[in-house]
Amino acid sequence: MFTALCGLVAIHLFALITPGPDFFFISQTAISRTKKETLFAVAGISAAVMVWATLALLGLNILFEKMVWLRQILLIGGGLYLGWLGFQLLRSALSKTAPSNHQVELPQAPIKFFVKGLLTNLSNPKAIIYFSSVFSIFLANPTLDHVHWLLLLIVVIETALWFLLVSFVFSLPACKAAYQRSVKWIDGISGGIFTLFGAFLLANSNK
Repeated sequence: MFTALCGLVAIHLFALITPGPDFFFISQTAISRTKKETLFAVAGISAAVMVWATLALLGLNILFEKMVWLRQILLIGGGLYLGWLGFQLLRSALSKTAPSNHQVELPQAPIKFFVKGLLTNLSNPKAIIYFSSVFSIFLANPTLDHVHWLLLLIVVIETALWFLLVSFVFSLPACKAAYQRSVKWIDGISGGIFTLFGAFLLANSNK
């Protein structure tokens, strides 16, 4: 059992460190917003991971096998949401004409960043594939039958710790200063990445 749990920790960490919508969302939020707003964003992603893990425990892979259309709907919805995030960042980048030493964006309610984090992960193609396939393999391991709750706990805590680390690094003064100098380009590149993720999901939703 210990070996299987260590395997889950290693595989989940590999899935986390592979750049995706979650990483770009947290890094962009940490570098441009307050620590409180970033913590709410991390909490939102962690909550979404708990949702995915719970669904996997309830048989997400079997559900997708029997209801292929449901997976397609999730991919289309995810593509539209990521595309919308990308559009917002691109519009923000185009509206900035020169670097500023002041906070560019007006403060927003932290709960909005929780919701954005939640929706970003729920629309993440990596999460859909990971929890309906790789994570389900561990659930099928007979040696882990009585510790499924521990599997859920591991992936949620590991996710939170990883993105807290990412948020810490990108919230460092040096990163904040670099963002203020290149805010237009950073927002533009981030917007382009989100738009590409969304377009990829929409293009592959019927496959």
